[in-house]
Amino acid sequence: MSAVTGRKARNDKAGDRRTGNRLAGSRRPALSVGFLLTNNFTLTALSSFIDALRLAADEGDGSRPIRCRWHVLGEPDAPRKSSCGIAVAPDAPYDFDLSGLDYLVVVGGLLHRGPQLDAQGAACLARAAKAGIPLVGVCTGSFVLARSGLMQDRACCVSWYHFRDFIEEFPDLVPVAEQLFVEDRDRITCSGGAGVVDLAAHLIERHLGASAAQKAMHILQVDPGRAASQSQPPPPVGGPVVDDRVRRAMLMMEQNLGQPLAMEEIAARLAISTRQFERIFQSATGMSPNRFYRLLRLRYGLWMLKTSPRSVTDVAYEAGFADCAHFSRHFREVFGINPSQVRKQAETVDADLILPMSGGSAQRMQHDPRFYG
Repeated sequence: MSAVTGRKARNDKAGDRRTGNRLAGSRRPALSVGFLLTNNFTLTALSSFIDALRLAADEGDGSRPIRCRWHVLGEPDAPRKSSCGIAVAPDAPYDFDLSGLDYLVVVGGLLHRGPQLDAQGAACLARAAKAGIPLVGVCTGSFVLARSGLMQDRACCVSWYHFRDFIEEFPDLVPVAEQLFVEDRDRITCSGGAGVVDLAAHLIERHLGASAAQKAMHILQVDPGRAASQSQPPPPVGGPVVDDRVRRAMLMMEQNLGQPLAMEEIAARLAISTRQFERIFQSATGMSPNRFYRLLRLRYGLWMLKTSPRSVTDVAYEAGFADCAHFSRHFREVFGINPSQVRKQAETVDADLILPMSGGSAQRMQHDPRFYG
């Protein structure tokens, strides 16, 4: 390449950048999103969402904010620290003109680490709600929306991991832990994780078309956007399960520990016969659904014994057992120790003594410490 040609190529690229910047400043993009970061927010949720937007915003991998625009709101001189310790500096103030936003996204993160939003952030959120701007909560952003009184009479998507936290804090709200994300009028909530990319693709397709969403997902090397109704991955309790019906059944069980569902009811919700349900569940997990359900409830009982001062009788009822004797018998069969011994020896009992003693899928659970919370 000659020197003249090289200079021309560099000048052309510089001109493209200037044109892109001018377009970004003068045209209203097809999709404009603002982000509010909570204290200890999840970096993946923010970066995944923005990466999908910037790939859809421009041709190729140019990242120019032409068709999409995004802003992180906050105090520009006060970076917000994520849960992994990396801080992100806002690029727009809290008093930013929200009228041009299509959505305001609250990016949640660690719970129970103090206030998630400061007073200015909460005021910004309230201002957006009053202006009728659709609000989005990703990861534990759903908790922020609920704590702000902005999820009344609306379904709210939460991760199965935080499902119990949510129902304990908001008994009057309707949490959904079977789906990746839920849209209920002007509120969208997402369980987090990889589901954030699916939500971003969903919004991109709505505002820019399917090709823009497909392009972003392709460059990110992510499978085509999953539908909101697709089930979340199940809790890590029995190894990977491929059958979506079995995964949904596991989630139903996880969400109904205190008042166990009958197998007939679970099968009806899956639109299959009870016999078919029991067959596919046994094939996928190596155990009957009744046994799996009981192990879930026993795990929950073990967790309560280790983390709460409740009596063994209260724990038995909370875990869905008819009485303390019934609970204690099954507990001893599975964990090889009495519930009362767990409480008395909480500080000294070797963890190996409270792992499942049975075979099959229960044996697989034995080697996964996450099964015990």
